Amino acid sequence: MGDFPFAAEHPLEPPEEWAALRAEGCPIPELTLRTTGAPVRVLTRYEDVHAMLSDPRFPRDVSEAGPDGTGTGERHQRWRRLLAQTLTAKRVAALRPRIVTIGHALVDAMEAGPKPADLWADFAYPFPVRVIGALLGVPEPDWDRFAYRSGALFGGDRYGAGETRAVREELLAYLGEHMARTRSAPGDDLLSKLIEITDAADPRPPEAVLVQIMRGLMHAGHETTSSVIGKLVPVLLDDRARWQRLLDDRSLIRPAVEELLRFDVNRGPGMPRYLTEDLELGGEVIPRGSTTVSVVASANRDERMFPHPDHLDLTRTPNRHLAFGAGAHSCVGQALARAELHIALDVLLDRLPGLALAVPSAELARRAGVLTDSFERVPVVW
Repeated sequence: MGDFPFAAEHPLEPPEEWAALRAEGCPIPELTLRTTGAPVRVLTRYEDVHAMLSDPRFPRDVSEAGPDGTGTGERHQRWRRLLAQTLTAKRVAALRPRIVTIGHALVDAMEAGPKPADLWADFAYPFPVRVIGALLGVPEPDWDRFAYRSGALFGGDRYGAGETRAVREELLAYLGEHMARTRSAPGDDLLSKLIEITDAADPRPPEAVLVQIMRGLMHAGHETTSSVIGKLVPVLLDDRARWQRLLDDRSLIRPAVEELLRFDVNRGPGMPRYLTEDLELGGEVIPRGSTTVSVVASANRDERMFPHPDHLDLTRTPNRHLAFGAGAHSCVGQALARAELHIALDVLLDRLPGLALAVPSAELARRAGVLTDSFERVPVVW
């Protein structure tokens, strides 16, 4: 099978190895992780991936897989509970007009700039980080610098170790200062509410925990959402009938987003999990201490769960994809991510109905990220 993650011949198509590994009777392979050379068990079937994502015996922290580890990820769960109390559906709904304004402002800049435009750099990349900036109450003049810091953290292939380290320190210092400003003059943003909740908690979490929560929200919420926007639009434009169908019926945006999330051929290495005890999975026993990686995009193409999985059906229901994970580690920000994806598509359809790829889709160059992959550029015209 070679090293993992796998490559594919076409940027919009899944690697052939996924289907081979999903076959009945195929063992869960131990492959070599391309980035580190370390051995890793790779899960590709829906049932196996869902089990891993839902099982507390697969913690994200390697220390919890050791002799004294509980496998529950309690520290992580405490952070999640804090964030869940503030990142509510009501807060996301209240932020919606601001998200729409951010989307239109980016399209304004695209229309005023050179053509072809780069949908990735001009829209997909800045859109989510500006939304997170608004969510956290970051002053608008700081948004672009905020985006650079976030990009340097998950763009290790473009930034050297020294610059990445400096940016990390700069970001943590900025977030600490921003938290102090917010504490002295709270508003109606998420950070103000988070401070209010944590100040009333017993025991009260240290300030460093709030800084890490902000950093985690920025990191995960930026890279993943930017990546999806930058890939779902080319998938729609690759077959003009798909884009036209959404132009004709905007009510399809909601199921279309779910289907595009399922259909995504993300080949990023994913988040490793560490098995705390021997466990039977996929008809074999995986030994304690194994490092595992779930290929969610492969699970979302499993024919046992999804009829005709390689067909993009913009009306597919039900659609129990795993793009936002499952169980205790399901994405706590998925309501925000869905709102961003719905709004991004609606704004682009409204403002740029004639949007088209400026190059054949086969020429789109993939770029690996920390959690996901994306395209180097997405040249578009309209």
